Amino acid sequence: MRLLFLLSLLSISSVTFGQNQKLKQQIEPILQHKKATVGIAIIYDGKDTLTFNNDHKYPTMSVYKFFQALTILDYMDKHNIDLNTPMFIKKEDLKEGTYSPLRDKRPMGDFNMPIGELIQYTASHSDNNISNLFFSSLIGPKMTDLYYRSIGIKEFEIVSSEEEMSLDFNNQYDNWITPLEATRILELFHRKELLSPKYKAFLQQAMIDTKSGQDKVKALLPKNTVVVHKTGMSFRNDKGLRAVDNDLALVYLPNGKQFSIAVFVMDSLEDDKTNASIIAQVAKVAYDYYNQQ
Repeated sequence: MRLLFLLSLLSISSVTFGQNQKLKQQIEPILQHKKATVGIAIIYDGKDTLTFNNDHKYPTMSVYKFFQALTILDYMDKHNIDLNTPMFIKKEDLKEGTYSPLRDKRPMGDFNMPIGELIQYTASHSDNNISNLFFSSLIGPKMTDLYYRSIGIKEFEIVSSEEEMSLDFNNQYDNWITPLEATRILELFHRKELLSPKYKAFLQQAMIDTKSGQDKVKALLPKNTVVVHKTGMSFRNDKGLRAVDNDLALVYLPNGKQFSIAVFVMDSLEDDKTNASIIAQVAKVAYDYYNQQ
């Protein structure tokens, strides 16, 4: 059953027209005249698929923290490691000069914290220090990359930590994925093919609780819409170019179905408000379209 599911998911075509033509026509004006390359993938009800500009390598930025968390939880799940298992956080793990809510809260370090709570800091709060610690002491970028290749994901690469990407603007392009592959991972996660219910529910709730990106996929949707998502945003170079501004999300609809959506705004010379607005508008058009199906 699992093999048949994977094969059916991986056979999804790059662009589906027909009933999606109306949605395609509604999205196109949002992308016009933008000083950016915008990649989009949408999978509705596990089958219906639409993509724009999927043939580029989009930097993942912090979106990879979802992939990282999923890999760690898969290992914990298979080895019966409880979410309350403590992990020691040294003061030197909480480096300055990077985004780290845990460092801001407990700057002195030298304490134990449950691994589950630390995963929440990366998946919900996008803590760079904890992500770096996971890569250096639990499962590194190479093993994370291999995990996704083992389940059939191909158009991506995970090779660098947040610390390594911060050293040079171009390093932000090291970890990349296509929008369609990102939504495929989210679809696998949603359909319970990767984690047992306990660990799946834990990670899903952590992503529902994500604090970043309130102006992106969620911004124009009805207030109580359940959105399971992970954002990611690069820093800008000296010419004002932002390598990427991302949101990857699973959106629950009132009709009982869901769609996965990735909107990646790459090499943007637009301001942050415009980047976020592109993502929000695409998500709203998709929401309205699929809610009528």
